[in-house]
Order: sequence, then structure tokens, then C-alpha cells
Amino acid sequence: MQFTSERLDGDVLEREFTLGEIPGTLWTPGSAAPVPLVLMAHNNGLPKSDPRLMARARYTAARGYAVATIDAAGCGERPRSAADERARTELRRAMQAGEPVDEIFESFIGPLVENAVPEWRTTLDALLALPGIDGPVGYSGGWTALGIRLAVAEPRIKAAGFFAGGYVPRAQREEAGQVTIPLLFLLQWDDEGNPRERALELFDAFGTKEKTLHANLGGHTGTPWFELEDGCRFLDRHLK
Repeated sequence: MQFTSERLDGDVLEREFTLGEIPGTLWTPGSAAPVPLVLMAHNNGLPKSDPRLMARARYTAARGYAVATIDAAGCGERPRSAADERARTELRRAMQAGEPVDEIFESFIGPLVENAVPEWRTTLDALLALPGIDGPVGYSGGWTALGIRLAVAEPRIKAAGFFAGGYVPRAQREEAGQVTIPLLFLLQWDDEGNPRERALELFDAFGTKEKTLHANLGGHTGTPWFELEDGCRFLDRHLK
């Protein structure tokens, strides 16, 4: 892991890094004591510099966590394959025509999840080797499909916060029953791109005995700011 830049924002140190071809950002608090780690993922082609993600990361770091995100293949700074571009073009066309899009999402998001998991696990190895970062590890992000796959595959993750705002492929819906860690699930009741019935079915499918659903009125990007504070309290209960 190579750090390429750093910036101090109040008591939070923000550092850009590269790990092979993987670009990422790490936020750490001013505390000298070892702190837990939170992985904060994003998808849909968004960059790690997305303002909403960065605001959540800085807030969480200020609460006493190391927070890290990376750009998955095809997101942010990383080039998209020709297959990705074709899938995105077809998705836009189908949405504009009012046609069903689940199968397009399936063919696109499924491989993206599978390809992202090894990179996140490699990043996790490198982060936990840094001084000042200790376990346990949490997951927080809008990429619920990736979070499910990581929660099943990665025993170092001890708690997760998911946002019910993106397509979850069949493979991850089927393995939701294997998610046994404490879970906080956020749902925007009027999310135009995510039918609430599907989100509620996914919540019901999670195998954990400790799961909480927070539902708020509003569209996809309307999650109330107080949910970030509640999310940190959830992490405090399980990671500190």
C-alpha cells in the first residue's frame, strides 16, 4: 500500500492510497490509540470522492473509527470494460423505454460483485497491517450486494449497515440467510428504483438474529442525516 497524498480536516486525517491497481481513501481520527475499521463501499460507477460518501466517512472517522473506501473496477478513476459500457447503455435504453431491467442488472451487477470481493479482502489485509488500525471490522455502504457477499466470505467483519437502495443479484439474495452478524438496514420508503416489497423480503431473509430496519419517507438520496448518527451508535455497540 502506497500513500500518495494526505490532508488534515479538523481532527481527521484523509489519505489517498494505491494498492496495485486499486485506488482508495483512508480516513483516521486524531486518537493515538488503535481504532476499529469500517469499510465504506459504493457502486453504480460512483467515485470514492462522491460528496455523500466522503461526508459519511469523515463523520464516522471523527467518531473514533478508521474508515476506508476503494474504487471498484469500472468506478471512479478506474476504466470501464467494453462489456460494462454495453450493459450501461442497454440499461439506460431499457429504463427510458419503460422495459424490465432486472436481467440487465443481473448480468452486470453479479460479476461486478464477484470481482470486487477479492480486491476488498486484499485491501482489508493491507489496512489491518497499518499501525493504529485494529479489529474488529464493520461494513457500511450503499452497495448492499457486496456487503452481503463480504459478510458471508469475510469472518473479520463483525457488524454491517446496509442501504436498501440498489439492485441485489439473485446469488446474494439467496445467500442472505448466511448473514449472521448484527445488521442495520436502511430503507427509503419512496425509493423509485427499489421496490419496498423487495427490500422488505431481503430484510426478512437475513439469517442474523440481531437485525434492525429503519424506514424513512423520501426518495433514493433522501436518507435523513440523523441515520448517520444512529449508524455510528450501532457500530459503537458492536465494534467498541
